[in-house]
Amino acid sequence: MSVTVLTANGDTMGTPGIDYPPSIIALVSEAWSTHADRVVMRYPDADDEWVDVTGAQAQQHVNDVAKGLIALGVAAGDRVAILSRTRYEWTVLDFAIMSAGAIPVPIYDTSSESQIDWITSDAEVKLVVAETTAHAARTRAAAADEESPIETVLTIDDGALDDLIAQGREVTDDALAARIASLGHDSLATIMYTSGTTGRPKGVRLTHFSYVRHIAGIQDTMGAVLFEEGASTVLFLTLAHSLARLVEIALVASGMVIGFCPDPSKLVPAMQSFHPTLVLAVPRVFEKVYNSAEQKAAAGGKVRIFRWAAKQAIDYSKALDAGGPSIALKVRHAVADRLVLSKIREVLGGKAHWAISGSAPLGDRLGHFYRGLGLTVLEGYGLTETNAASHVNVPELAKIGTVGPPLPGIEVSIAEDGEILMRGEQLFEGYHRNPDATAESIADGWFHTGDIGAEDEDGYLTITGRKKELIVTAGGKNVAPAELEDGIRSYVLVSQCVVVGDAQPFIAALVTLDAEALPGWLKAKGMEPMTVAQAAQDERILASLQKAIDRANTAVSKAESVRTFRILEDDLTVDNGMLTPSLKVKRGRVLEQYAEVIDEIYAAKHSHS
Repeated sequence: MSVTVLTANGDTMGTPGIDYPPSIIALVSEAWSTHADRVVMRYPDADDEWVDVTGAQAQQHVNDVAKGLIALGVAAGDRVAILSRTRYEWTVLDFAIMSAGAIPVPIYDTSSESQIDWITSDAEVKLVVAETTAHAARTRAAAADEESPIETVLTIDDGALDDLIAQGREVTDDALAARIASLGHDSLATIMYTSGTTGRPKGVRLTHFSYVRHIAGIQDTMGAVLFEEGASTVLFLTLAHSLARLVEIALVASGMVIGFCPDPSKLVPAMQSFHPTLVLAVPRVFEKVYNSAEQKAAAGGKVRIFRWAAKQAIDYSKALDAGGPSIALKVRHAVADRLVLSKIREVLGGKAHWAISGSAPLGDRLGHFYRGLGLTVLEGYGLTETNAASHVNVPELAKIGTVGPPLPGIEVSIAEDGEILMRGEQLFEGYHRNPDATAESIADGWFHTGDIGAEDEDGYLTITGRKKELIVTAGGKNVAPAELEDGIRSYVLVSQCVVVGDAQPFIAALVTLDAEALPGWLKAKGMEPMTVAQAAQDERILASLQKAIDRANTAVSKAESVRTFRILEDDLTVDNGMLTPSLKVKRGRVLEQYAEVIDEIYAAKHSHS
């Protein structure tokens, strides 16, 4: 199949398989050369004021750091790890490591000493560039292991990049050009580690061709978002995650202005001063924006107005899919916009009209709410093994509730048991030093995703759950927990939800309370302040949660509905090992940790029956 692909300067890129740039570095350099005098990136200084970086400055910075790495003794093919939050220096290092012919290995900044030890050992990492002294200390503790391959640890906050630039002054342009010229389609671009929901993270090997092919398809599909006048986004998702990393390279290649926000607690002011056209986030962020807006309205005694306005937004969006809104609905929507919806757009900077959501299901309610607000959320799907994105809704036709059609170059098949299988040019080479896991996941050329789904007549995919997470009740009913969990988690007081019931007579839920949302909710209800532990025992809160669960149950059959629930004392977090760094629940760990609570649920029900 032949596609015409726009480059950053609007030229056509040619026919797939023939004229792709040889490497990510060639792709990025072309974009920065095109935009040499234009701002391509912005980052916050110590006073949170934006510092502008042009294409020429970004290119120079990358080249100078790459020379420093060569001077330090980094050889072609060496593995260099980046352990840092998302910031401008992360991107510079990423491209500098590649330019030196080496292979970047991202590590989540929240990783523990043992996780750092595992990834650096498995990937045979010699050099780690850490962000803070605390990150560096954790890394050095991992390096103290006798078998650790780590030889050097540099710290960004201690001036690591300036030191590298100083060291690299003796390295010639020709020496750097030779390293870049050695990169080709088959060269390994990176080893991305999975977030480890079911065990130790696996190293996913992705080539330069995987990226340049994938980005050509993304530009072809998402041109309306990437190439519009003034296109920009605030990047705050962790670049150690495959989705943020792929999107970042695609944005750089397309000339979109990227503002870096290393501290998610400063995201709202960053959005308001940056005015992005695109919001790239995970569903939890969209939930938080909605819930905090509802709380703010409640605190001001205007919760009924907020909920009325939210309903108009949802109704308006649904009407767009059913012949268009009536005149009466248009009038109500305009009033809702003036009273409520426009204020939420301002929270996002006022100019955002596109959003990309990935990593977990967004849910119909939020999809329609944001579209009714004027923000089209293009929900997507993929795994690290499919180079982050295999599917995404396209600007011309976004079907809420689906993750869109496959991106160019990716073929999809649905197995008899509903498992989604994929093959294509941008899929991974295999797992690093793990041929058994590679052989287990790829059969007859098809990658087995482990996800269950269905395609409609347009090839738009709907995900219904994880194969390993399917619950089979004692009555033989198959239950995919994701839909119920999403429905319950959408309630303002709920932080996390895990549905249980495998081999049991009915379905139940483990719920955690949102400590941030609780005070505002209590105030709005005229209730006294209380701790999360007190709230978990309060009959009024239990009744409110029961209503939320009853609402979620309306989306499923009686056999799949949640019959009872328990509030857990502690939230599920990355720090306590219950969430992956990309905020996915480690279901196995939760079931193990709370086995007594689950046993008590079913023992209590049996004793009552």
